[in-house]
Amino acid sequence: MQKILEELEKRRETARMGGGKARIERQHAKGKLAARERIGLLLDEGSFEEFDMFVEHRCTDFGMADATIPGDGVVTGWGTVNGRIVYVFAKDFTVFGGSLSEAHARKITKLQDMALQNRAPVIGIFDAGGARIQEGVAALGGYGEVFWRNVQASGVIPQISLIMGPCAGGDVYSPAMTDFIFMVKDTSYMFVTGPDVVKTVTNEEVSAEELGGASVHAVKSSIADGAYENDLEALRQMRRLIDFLPANNTAGVPVWPGFDDIKRAEMSLDTLIPTNPNQPYDMHELILKVLDEGDFFELQEKFAANIITGFGRMEGRSVGIIANQPKVLAGVLDSDASRKAARFVRFCDCFDIPVITFVDVPGFLPGTAQEYGGLIKHGAKLLFAYAEATVPKLTVITRKAYGGAYDVMSSKHIRGDLNYAWPSAEIAVMGAKGAVEILYRSELGDKDKIAARIKEYETRFANPFVAAERGYIDEVILPHNTRLRLIRGLKMLAGKKAQAPWKKHDNIPL
Repeated sequence: MQKILEELEKRRETARMGGGKARIERQHAKGKLAARERIGLLLDEGSFEEFDMFVEHRCTDFGMADATIPGDGVVTGWGTVNGRIVYVFAKDFTVFGGSLSEAHARKITKLQDMALQNRAPVIGIFDAGGARIQEGVAALGGYGEVFWRNVQASGVIPQISLIMGPCAGGDVYSPAMTDFIFMVKDTSYMFVTGPDVVKTVTNEEVSAEELGGASVHAVKSSIADGAYENDLEALRQMRRLIDFLPANNTAGVPVWPGFDDIKRAEMSLDTLIPTNPNQPYDMHELILKVLDEGDFFELQEKFAANIITGFGRMEGRSVGIIANQPKVLAGVLDSDASRKAARFVRFCDCFDIPVITFVDVPGFLPGTAQEYGGLIKHGAKLLFAYAEATVPKLTVITRKAYGGAYDVMSSKHIRGDLNYAWPSAEIAVMGAKGAVEILYRSELGDKDKIAARIKEYETRFANPFVAAERGYIDEVILPHNTRLRLIRGLKMLAGKKAQAPWKKHDNIPL
């Protein structure tokens, strides 16, 4: 028996080394960790249980019969993050470049099936060169099986993709169908076709970083929800993110012990709004001051920064935060901001995470670029997402809420549950100057008359009380009490049940 046990341990040690010490050292030289090192840092110490350590491919073409390595380029299993179960797979670049074979794909799909059956999140770590060319259509079939399961799991369990090296060709579509994608700066990239193919087809010369690096996808394309400096920071932040997310769509948000006073008043919020209505301020200040311990996990921070999205906690329970950012484009809604916020609302609604919206929006961004780029449909995405969502929706208008953007930003008319306004709120079709220039066009030559008209309009409409008189605002609240009012509102809405007419699925304006 001892000999058998020794043979088992020898096989395990061989499998744990992946492509061997030299290849692991090459990973380290590039500033990257090996697959099992990444899993060890992601999960609670000693919690990882590996599956299919000894699986090998069955390909015999192109000399592959003599090239087999246990595990076949992907490490799969489960463990815990702060005691909560997660499933994880990590592609191993030291084994056939992490390329996907039929056996490799079956390891992933087996994990996906287990995660869906047991209702726990899946985290995929990508560092691979695409499909294994030697296996041809068998590898492509493997991709298809993975993709199908991504769709089945969507909205049922959280799916997170962490890009920590190359991710090209078929490999990019699985992350694209997951809930969140994060990248590591300088060592990871994503693209459908690489620089060599681009040069052949379009004659463009571009580096891998310029084509699909973190600097592109976290800032320009919106593919990535965040980019981190190195592997260690990325894995640490994934542990933090998991703490905000429910295990599945029926589990309810996680509750963590907190030390923040529910009744804490923030007197500084009473002076957050500048006297000059055109002067910007940082909406992050409000967000950090109302959340538990000022803990905010922001998503897509560098993309469409005129709107803020992310997770926080109120009384220990996760909430989704959406806020216009007056510091960037005056907080205006454009195509990118609308898409960014709409996707976030839909994720929160999938997993019963209440949505809190802070509004300071002067309208939609005008211009030919926006109109030609489909602003109407992109803006409708956000409107649709809010109107469709059945989770508790709480809205606080801090300053401007103008035009159609007022309706879109979780207004009472699209079934916001609690709609509050600060005394500084201005709810109107447009700003006073623009309104007066339309209403009193014949008086535009008389500056004194126009000034008086603007003052008259501001007195009547540049406040929250016209909307409050009609019940569109539930209450005008004191800024320093915002945290308390939101926590009490969340408690009141905790048992909310909303039913929509039966449908196979909706048809959001994609």
